[in-house]
Amino acid sequence: MELQCAIQNYHWGKKGLLSSVARLIKASNPNIAIDDNKPYAELWMGTHPSGPSSIRKTNESLVEFINNNNDVLGDEVKKTFGDSLPFLFKILSIATSLSIQAHPDKKRAEILNKLQPNVYKDPNHKPEIAIALTKFEALCGFRPVSEIQYFLKSVPELCMVIGDDIANEFIGSDEANCRINLRKCLEGLLTHHADSTADRLKNYLERLRQMDECSREEMNAHLFERLHADFPGDVGCFGIYFFNYVTLKPGEAIYLSPDEPHAYLSGDCVECMACSDNVVRAGLTPKLKDVPTLVEMLTYKCEPGFEKYFKSTKIDEFTEIFRPPIKDFAVAKIEILSSTTTYTLSPQNSAGILIIIEGKIQVNSNIYNEGSVLFIKSKEQLNLKILSENKRTLMFEAFANV
Repeated sequence: MELQCAIQNYHWGKKGLLSSVARLIKASNPNIAIDDNKPYAELWMGTHPSGPSSIRKTNESLVEFINNNNDVLGDEVKKTFGDSLPFLFKILSIATSLSIQAHPDKKRAEILNKLQPNVYKDPNHKPEIAIALTKFEALCGFRPVSEIQYFLKSVPELCMVIGDDIANEFIGSDEANCRINLRKCLEGLLTHHADSTADRLKNYLERLRQMDECSREEMNAHLFERLHADFPGDVGCFGIYFFNYVTLKPGEAIYLSPDEPHAYLSGDCVECMACSDNVVRAGLTPKLKDVPTLVEMLTYKCEPGFEKYFKSTKIDEFTEIFRPPIKDFAVAKIEILSSTTTYTLSPQNSAGILIIIEGKIQVNSNIYNEGSVLFIKSKEQLNLKILSENKRTLMFEAFANV
């Protein structure tokens, strides 16, 4: 069944047809008018109440359809998650940075939902995976201890915001105390007086401008300046010295477990997560910041940026699957060369959602173009006829990892 999916026009999204979200929805429905001045940030595919999908042909909500036909989910999904789809599938198109954030584990999500249901609107955890469609920049996890120590030694303005005594305590940390002292540093950074922080940021910005290009590169000056231009005076600009800066090529992925600090900076990606919208923010955002919760929940695990890349498993010539260490979701990437005329999509133990990023396919007598989103019931085998002309066919399918 083809789905009609929700669009989110968050301010950080790419505008008009610069956005992959806009291009995909336009390709699947040429009658849709795209506003060149409007951001098209996210395409939501699933049953989350903030952006539920519906069946294009009947306009019935996917939630209602599943409630009335819960056998489509698969026995393993029903056994583990009940009568609901456990994942939310998305396309993101990012022009300016999303907030520095983390997502709570299930136990904390239940507590936050009870205490602040207007902010944390569901009791679910939100592990997630991002698979790049274009060059994709992100901050992801804490840098190795030695790198953070180096930046603290090199950026006195940062130490002043944290508090020199706290910063020096971390610089001199042994392995046994580094996590405790890292938490103190982050708390000092995020709770410092906003006006004083803004002054320190301006001072550091001026000093960066006076550095030679080699020193600027070492200090990630271009990234710092870009973030400050988008979020002037925001303490999150200093976050680049605590968190790994990673750049993904198309097809590369990062997996973010609960309590992992991160921020997506730019680019387009396929994203899949547990069916939740719980976000704890602390910087690079005009939205509500919940610093005490974030400081309390983070893992403070320090490791190199390359450790954050998440590898897939090759299934056949055209399909690879990203399987995170949770049952809520997995994602298959299907990339078919133009010379191939048919392909059989392997059945899964779970209902799935498939999106066509590039190309055109035929299933039975139905033709689906780029941007089409299909709901696939558990155990269903799809025989695809490839109709793409002189180019590859690229599709992604999300399903429960059961």
